[in-house]
Order: sequence, then structure tokens, then C-alpha cells
Amino acid sequence: MDYELTDLFSKKQADQKDSPDTTEEARMDAGADSTPYKSTPLAARMRPESLAEYVGQSHILQPGKLLYRAIQADRIQSLVFYGPPGTGKTSLAQIISNQTKSEFVRLSGVESNVAEMRQVLKTASHRMSNCGRTTLLFIDEIHRFNKSQQDVLLPDVESGVVRLIGATTHNPFFFINSPLVSRSQIFELMPLSESELMELLTRSLGDSVKGLGMMPIKVTPEAIRHLASTAGGDGRKALNALEIAALTTLPDKTGTIHIDLSEAEESIQKKAVVYDKDEDAHYDTISAFIKSMRGSDPDATLYWLAKMIHAGEDPRFIARRIVICAAEDVGLADPMALVLAQAAQQAAEFIGWPEARIPLAEAAIYIAGAYKSNSAMKAIDAALQDLRSGRRLPVPIHLKDSHYSGAEKLGHGTDYKYPHDYPGNFVPQDYSGANLNYYTPTEQGVELKIKNRVHYWRSLLNQSKEKNPIDS
Repeated sequence: MDYELTDLFSKKQADQKDSPDTTEEARMDAGADSTPYKSTPLAARMRPESLAEYVGQSHILQPGKLLYRAIQADRIQSLVFYGPPGTGKTSLAQIISNQTKSEFVRLSGVESNVAEMRQVLKTASHRMSNCGRTTLLFIDEIHRFNKSQQDVLLPDVESGVVRLIGATTHNPFFFINSPLVSRSQIFELMPLSESELMELLTRSLGDSVKGLGMMPIKVTPEAIRHLASTAGGDGRKALNALEIAALTTLPDKTGTIHIDLSEAEESIQKKAVVYDKDEDAHYDTISAFIKSMRGSDPDATLYWLAKMIHAGEDPRFIARRIVICAAEDVGLADPMALVLAQAAQQAAEFIGWPEARIPLAEAAIYIAGAYKSNSAMKAIDAALQDLRSGRRLPVPIHLKDSHYSGAEKLGHGTDYKYPHDYPGNFVPQDYSGANLNYYTPTEQGVELKIKNRVHYWRSLLNQSKEKNPIDS
């Protein structure tokens, strides 16, 4: 079925029918009087005004979740929203402002300076003193502020003069000052799912006040699905692409604007990839990609990689899977695989499409052609399982820290043997106080050398233990 929308400017279209002029100029003129937000992008017009209208982020906004409860109870303190573009960070800040009845003030990490920040904070202080009303200070791209700018916020955030909401696409633990992070609750926003994006698009088509409902549009389900699947979880990108399609597609003789898959492809500038009937291509393709690398088939690896690139996958999504495969499936059989995978991930983020395809392909081919070993994964999982089962080992006294006054009196570190003082930089020494054996090396590639060394060292350690038994 098509998404059919009400025609609210039929008179102008009737006039258009009488005239052979069906150019884009005539169409735009016909709809001009009935488009109240003509100069405002669709994504901005469709911003939700309440939690009920908000789409996505159910992992933090479901009833009962901390953020949901804090908003409902008006107990919001300082927050940092961290996530990709178009996931609703600004919209959520405005909703919180509406819900908590705070004065909403917005600054930009790109444009605002210290003088402007001080003025905003001074006004917020007067507002609190004179009206008893708090100020919700929203700072978009807060990671762009330098240390001095971020430090200006600390006193007023600490005293509660402002409730800070920072939005960033960068990891706040790396890009925001520690004192500010420690005074804030961090919430990660995730890319919107395909179904959530389809909900946004469908809602905008039916909204005659803020959306495109005043236009006579018919959009095929395939077009809606393509916009949602290629927007990369970005609601703004999906809505803007739909608006471009609506405003640039010529109406037919009846004045109806038809948007099918070809118009959707052009508006979002991504070609559709034919998917199976179950529509699981996103997960099935990445699964095939990983399994092809693990299975040492470089040609299949390249095909699935090309399919993801063609379909518009986020290069970071692909790079993450390559890094994981390098560590999990190649591992110690060829440690360079992880180094190359990390380099490819950094290069892909730095240069973006289309050139990112080259380092990603280089890393994927290397991993497909490398020796394979999952011994590192199995070893750490075995150690974790021991801990989860309740096994707790005290740190042997000779391994405890001795770099402080009084350590010698406690005997900490006094019997420790420094390996570099011994031949071959090795000396048999107990490092756990128990008989542990988690790591089982394979004989694949580089790991064969590791196996020989480890087995030799273990034999020396076992001989030492036989001479000086320990309690296991």
C-alpha cells in the first residue's frame, strides 16, 4: 500500500491542471502559501515536544529507567548526552526543559566564547535569585570547548545555578574535563533502528501542521524503507532526505507527487541493495563478512565488504568488526593483524568514504589470509569464569607494591626477583600463589614460537615449585 496524504491546496492544483505549466517552479509556487514552515527544515519542524512523541532510546527512556524517572520527578541534575548525529540529543534536552519548566538556554561549542558563557551564567544566577527559576543550559558539541571554557562552567554547575546538558558525538571520558564529567550523569544515545526511522518518516508524512501532510504525496513502502535503512541511524538525515524528495519531485497531471524507490535513492544519494525477504541483510551480511574472514576466504570477504559499502554501512561499524575479528580469530597466531585492524579503523574515521574502503579492504584481506588462533579469547574467558565462580587469590607478599614508606616493614616486595637480573631475563618465581593454567597456545604461525617459550618457562617454574612447594 501507499502512504496517501490529504491534499490541502487543491484549488491551486486545480488551476495548475488548467495550465500546461507543470514545471518545478509552478509546483513550488502552488504549495508556497500552505507551507507555514517553508524556511525551516523538516527535521527541525518535527522535533518532539514531549516524551510521548520522542522516538528511540528506549534503553534509557522506558518507564522505570533512571533518566525517565528523573525527568518525571523533576530531579534532573547535570547530564551529558553522547551519541552519533541525528539520534535526538537536542530534542531530548528541549523535552527535559519543557517537562521541568526550566529556562532553556542554548550555547554552541563551535560558536560560543568565554565572555558569552559568563554572561549566560550571570543571567542564570540573577534568575535563580530573583525568580527562583533554574536555567537549563544546553551546550551542543560541548567537546569543542577547551579546558578553560569547560572550567568556567564548574562553579555554577556545582552550586546548581544551572543544570547543564552537554551533547557530544565524542566519548565524554576522553573529550570533557574529568571534574565536569564527575558532576554529570552520562547517557549514551544509540543510532535509531530502521523501524524507528520508518516511524519518524511516516509520522512526518501524516502531520499537516509541522510535517508534509499539507502536500499531496504518495510514497511507496520501498522508498520509506530505503530512506530508513540507508540513513545510518540518523533521524535528521532521513527526514531531510524525504523533504528533498518531496520538494524536488514533479507532480503528475493530477497534482500528486509520487515518491518511489528511485526518488528515495537520489534524495539520500545511496543506491539500494537487494535484500532477502526477511530484511535481515544488515546482520546477515556482517555475519557473512566475519565468517569469511575467520574462514580464510579473501574473495568472499571482499564481496561482503563491498556489499556493505554499497549499502551505506557506517565505516565505523565495519571497522569495529574487523578489529574484533583480528583479536578473536587471528589473535596470537599473527599479532600484526590487530595492529593493522586498529590502523584501518583510525584511517577510516580520519578519511571517510570513499577512500575508507581501501584501508578497510587491506585489513580484511590480511585477516582472511592470516594464521588463526582463538587461544587469547579462550584464556581470558577461562580466567573470568574462575572469578565469577568465586575464586579469589590474595596477592603474594613478594609481588605487593614496595614503592612507599613502610612497605619494607610489612615485608612487601622484599623477596621479589627482578627478571632482568637473571640470564635470559627469566627467573622461576611464583606469580599467583596457585597452580593456574588458562593459556593453551596453538602451533599456528607466530604462536608456535610463543608456545615453545611458554612451555620452557613453565617447565622451569614447575621444577622450582617441586623444590619449594606452594599451597594451591
